[in-house]
Amino acid sequence: MLLEVTNIDVYYGLAHVLFGVSLEVGVNEAVGLFGPNGHGKSTILKTISGLVKPVKGSITFKGEKIDGLSPDEIVKRGIIYVPEGQHLFPQMTVKENLFLGAYNRNAWRKREANIKKVFEIFPELERKKNDYCLTLSGGERQMVAIARGLMACGNLLMLDEPTLGLSPKLTQMTLEKIREIKENEEIAIIITEENIANVTKIADRLYLVENGKISLSGSKDEILQNKYIISAYLGL
Repeated sequence: MLLEVTNIDVYYGLAHVLFGVSLEVGVNEAVGLFGPNGHGKSTILKTISGLVKPVKGSITFKGEKIDGLSPDEIVKRGIIYVPEGQHLFPQMTVKENLFLGAYNRNAWRKREANIKKVFEIFPELERKKNDYCLTLSGGERQMVAIARGLMACGNLLMLDEPTLGLSPKLTQMTLEKIREIKENEEIAIIITEENIANVTKIADRLYLVENGKISLSGSKDEILQNKYIISAYLGL
């Protein structure tokens, strides 16, 4: 396995927010986390990326224990976290924002080749490479955020609610771009979405996150045929 998260507990102050969470991601695999907002999906990604430290359990990546490492060390090892809300630098151009994603030494050496690859995936961004990010639409900003993640030469790309706040049309466009990355790039993906319909368009294996726990996991087909999922999340 590329990533193994084993029985982690996480607290925010005195609040216990993750309870014995375990999951795994294979090489070049796309995995989805779905469930209600505020139930722990983002915290799982933050913990994997080192922004939050677990008080129990372990996280291994490429066979190496990483749960005690700093976020920048985890990035160097190949885990890229794209948080919800994009977090771009609005007064900088698209190209400048993209180059910020290549700040680790290995990625910086490959920045020109990587930006060429990124522009092949997102031709809209090449046309706007000299535009300031504050002038972009919501969909374009989300593309920059994802593309900046790809600039880091990672082995695992974690996308937190990439369609949040987008119109239905922009949501579909964003999901199509992520699916293109999945199909054409040698990189594993974890995507979180509240909407199960969105996450099933990307991931072949899913985890349901409820109340800080993994309450259900399985293949996409298994999840979609589950009676609880059909009732609670598909409304059928």
